[in-house]
Amino acid sequence: MSLIIFNNSQFLISSKLQKVKKFYSINVRSHFDIIIAGGGMVGTTLACALGKNSRLANKKVLLLEGSSKKHWKLPENYSNRVVSINPGTHKLLNDIGAWKFIEKLRFTAVKRLEVWDAISDAHITFGDSEEDNVSYVVENDVILQSVSEEIKNVPNVNVMYDSKVKKYDLPILTENVVTVTMDNDDVFTCELLLACDGVQSLVRKSMKTDYLSWSYNQMGVVATLKLSDEIKNEIAWQRFLPTGPIALLPLTADQSSLVWSTTPEQAKLLLNLREEEFVDELNKAIWQKYDHHSVIQQASSLFDTLLRFLNCPSGGIRQIPPKICGIIKESRAAFPLGFGHSAQYIGQGVALIGDAAHRVHPLAGQGVNLGFGDVVCLNEILGEANISGANLNDMSYLKDYETKRQQHNVPTMLAVESLHRLYNTEFTPVVLLRSLGLQATHVIEPLKKAIISQAAV
Repeated sequence: MSLIIFNNSQFLISSKLQKVKKFYSINVRSHFDIIIAGGGMVGTTLACALGKNSRLANKKVLLLEGSSKKHWKLPENYSNRVVSINPGTHKLLNDIGAWKFIEKLRFTAVKRLEVWDAISDAHITFGDSEEDNVSYVVENDVILQSVSEEIKNVPNVNVMYDSKVKKYDLPILTENVVTVTMDNDDVFTCELLLACDGVQSLVRKSMKTDYLSWSYNQMGVVATLKLSDEIKNEIAWQRFLPTGPIALLPLTADQSSLVWSTTPEQAKLLLNLREEEFVDELNKAIWQKYDHHSVIQQASSLFDTLLRFLNCPSGGIRQIPPKICGIIKESRAAFPLGFGHSAQYIGQGVALIGDAAHRVHPLAGQGVNLGFGDVVCLNEILGEANISGANLNDMSYLKDYETKRQQHNVPTMLAVESLHRLYNTEFTPVVLLRSLGLQATHVIEPLKKAIISQAAV
């Protein structure tokens, strides 16, 4: 039998469940109002948010996590898997009580984001206030551990570890429940199944929804870097190279986290280099001068002169990124990059959240933030449904979730995809267009604020 950890007593099987038990002629173990598939960062946060929602206080939630329960301890070295969470995600984690644990562990506030083009040297800066934070860099494990710690205080949420799912049976005409069959043939039922089971979502496949996806033919190389000098490390840096963007995220005064998107061939080479060689390649990628087309240089110079004439200065003195002197041992790794989007986020008795519904290139750091945005929206809508007396699987409410999130997610994903394609070429007219666009965006504050506002939701 699977290991199951309950925060409260067992629940009585409902009359609906008794019907399902007779229908399937198997041992039905328990019925829950909501079952969440996938106990990663987004799934665990969703469970905690639903459990703390006063409008859902009478609902019982089961979180299924396939891995074993771990006795986690904060390691001395930073993990190479970190995320840059936006103010909206920060508010969510604070609202559910998890941020206080993150503060006790570790995180880094990012005051500014510097982005520049290696081919044209056009650049843009986001965040100029010393008081406001553009984002927060937090290790994946720290977020998961913090939310898991807080969820212990939520009595109507049950967490089941080592839970291997065999199949999901979505509602049929005669029954209004979802059945979840485990590898050991135990069966759970629920009114609403929420899929947080990642890119290869079994729930999404069970829905048989249309799913648009492709590979970028790129790998994301990650590592924890040592800086040559201790600095006030509060700026995130991103440079667009011909082979893909390279980003440095601040961790401590003398460490940063690397996310380098590049070709599979170069990624393999980078992983196999000696440490000294890897550091040389890294500094080369950050500092190397590329040949600039004379037309691009002249046009950029003229455009800059025009902006100054219009009292739109191009900004203060540009800061330079830190120099890398080493890497933390065994922190190098790589993962494939791809795009994915489900045509439908919902079905009868089911909804997709996070990577199960959408996947984007990491160049804008929006992937996990889109998932946390799904959590905020769904938590609010399910609370409204329950307080109004509707069923949690009421399609009108689920449709509202799908509409609101697609209205936000699709434009954001298209913007990220456009950036990827725009910077994945050395074609002179395109380079000129993106350079002038970057210059203009840098000096038009309302446009920059609109971009930040869209990314922060």
